[in-house]
Amino acid sequence: MNQIRNGWFSELSELWPGQCLSLKVKEVLYNEKSEYQDVLVFESTNNGTVLVLDGIIQCTQKDEFSYQEMITFLPLCSHPKPEKVLIVGGGDGGVAREVNKHPLVKEFVQVEIDEKVITASKKHLPFMSKGFSSSKLTLKVCDGFEYMKKHKNEFDVIITDSSDPIGPAVNLFTESYFRLLKEALKPNGIICSQSGTVWTDLDHVKQTLDNCRKHFKSVKYAGSSVPSYPNGQIGYLVASLEENVDLTKPKFKFTGSQIEELELRYYNEDVHAASFVLPNFVRKELFK
Repeated sequence: MNQIRNGWFSELSELWPGQCLSLKVKEVLYNEKSEYQDVLVFESTNNGTVLVLDGIIQCTQKDEFSYQEMITFLPLCSHPKPEKVLIVGGGDGGVAREVNKHPLVKEFVQVEIDEKVITASKKHLPFMSKGFSSSKLTLKVCDGFEYMKKHKNEFDVIITDSSDPIGPAVNLFTESYFRLLKEALKPNGIICSQSGTVWTDLDHVKQTLDNCRKHFKSVKYAGSSVPSYPNGQIGYLVASLEENVDLTKPKFKFTGSQIEELELRYYNEDVHAASFVLPNFVRKELFK
């Protein structure tokens, strides 16, 4: 807990030198060193419960819904029939919570490498980890790479909810990873991966998209606002095996009553389309 000083947690990282977000700590709830990373959960004064891995904020109770809904419904609603879904990572349970809401999903598998993240989330983040209780979910504690090597041509949609490209998540942004994703998908399958912020990681975002383009015919980058993430913006790589598919227009649209019933707080069809509208400097770099 060396990033907590005088009652404040500061997110210091080499990924965004010269800047950090600080949150006032009310109480430390959990801090364990797993086989893979340091896992910290604390109650903050303004953002509710916070999950931190290797010193980097993964989610806060106040704004996690933006990320969870977008990384889930951008791909699910772009696919005409997402009946079987794979989640890679997502040990906090947030993506599982959202995948379970989609009415066309019949079953989904989640592979998370770090059991301590699951354990901590089940105990201290019940508002997210309730996704683990879905009868449609098969949860496996294992390496996503190794799992996909044994499961070919099986999934309609694969969602990679990874931490940042250091530690155990570093391989989830590589060309070899996207090749595995392609092989694990059914024809016309769609993927979505956490892809960083354009304000400090634009070179990394471009490299990740270039790696993906080696195996996917349609590749897009979308973004949403998450105030507790670096620079308040996070991106999503969305890609399809199908050529010339328009990922910016959802094939499935939630009705107004479904939005209320399923407690969707951020995602809707207008936000879906708008998330792919990029500023000039980003468009020029990513799609030149």
